[in-house]
Amino acid sequence: MESGPAIFTGAVFSLFGGGLLAWTATRVRRQRPVAEGVSLVPSATLASVVAVLALAIGTWCFSLL
Repeated sequence: MESGPAIFTGAVFSLFGGGLLAWTATRVRRQRPVAEGVSLVPSATLASVVAVLALAIGTWCFSLL
């Protein structure tokens, strides 16, 4: 992969994953729902898995440089 697209893609996935993980942690700490109309545990689990997956993809993109 060329370095320009890899940097952009890695940055987008890393920022999204970090933001989602921070937002989920803040919502869980305040005992607020992560998703409207869904109980706290399943929605927080799903959001955390997606956030960690996005961070892993971002790290993988940066490793291609």
